[in-house]
Amino acid sequence: MRQIVLDTETTGIETRDGHRLIEIGAVEVINRRFTGNTYHQYINPEREIDAEAIEVHGITNERVANEPVFAEVAQEFWDFIRGAELVIHNAPFDVGFIDHEFNLLKAVRPELDLGPVREHCRVLDTLVMARQMHPGQRNSLDALCKRYDIDNGHRVLHGALLDAEILADVYMAMTGGQTALTLDAGDDEQQKATTPGEFSVRRLSLPSGRLKVVRPDDGELAAHLAKLEGVRKQAGECLWDSLPEHFGGLGVSAANQDVE
Repeated sequence: MRQIVLDTETTGIETRDGHRLIEIGAVEVINRRFTGNTYHQYINPEREIDAEAIEVHGITNERVANEPVFAEVAQEFWDFIRGAELVIHNAPFDVGFIDHEFNLLKAVRPELDLGPVREHCRVLDTLVMARQMHPGQRNSLDALCKRYDIDNGHRVLHGALLDAEILADVYMAMTGGQTALTLDAGDDEQQKATTPGEFSVRRLSLPSGRLKVVRPDDGELAAHLAKLEGVRKQAGECLWDSLPEHFGGLGVSAANQDVE
C-alpha cells in the first residue's frame, strides 16, 4: 500500500480570501516502510504572506520571491501523489488549498488533468482519527507527539517537510506502535534506531529443537477450572468446553511435557 504523508504551509487561512500555497512537504510510505522518497517544494504564491502566517511558519515573502510558481511544479507534484492514500492532519485545510491551486491553474490551462484530490487519492485525516481515539483531549500534532513520545524538539517553527516527517512517526505510533522504521527488505542485520521513539529491530536466531512450555501447577489449574465453572453457572455455557480436546485439554494432558 502506497501512502503519502503530507503537509503544506500557506500565506493565510482562507482560500476565499485569495490565500495560496507557499510550501509542500510529503513523505512516501509503502507497506508501513519509509522509502526515503520525499517531495519538498517552496512556491512563489504571487501575493503577500500574512504577518500572522509568518509568525507560525517563518517563511517570508523574500524567502519565496525567487521560487517557482505553482503552475511550474503542479505536474511533478501531482505525479508524486496521484493514486496514493494521503495521510494529513486536518486534511480539509491542506486538500482545500491543493484543489484551490489546481482550480486556478485549470482556469487558464483547461487541458491539464490535475485534481481534484479526492477523486484520485484516498484521504486519511489523522486529526479525525485522533479525536476518535482520544475524545475530549488535545489532538494537535504537538499534543500527539507528547502522547506517543515522538521527539519534535527540533520543531521550533512549522515547516511542511518537517511536519510531514513528524506526522509519519505519529501515524505509525497511532496505528500499530511502530515509529520511524527504515528497514531494508531482506536485511537480517540488527536495525538501529536513529531518533528517540524508534524501535531497534533485531532478528532472533532460535536454536533448533523443541521449545519447553511452562505448565500450571495443581493450584493454578484448580483455580482455572473453578473460574470456568463460575462462567458456566453465570452464563449457562462456557466456550472453553467447545474447544477440541487436544487444545482445550492441553493444560492437563500435556502438563510438564515439551511440545513442538
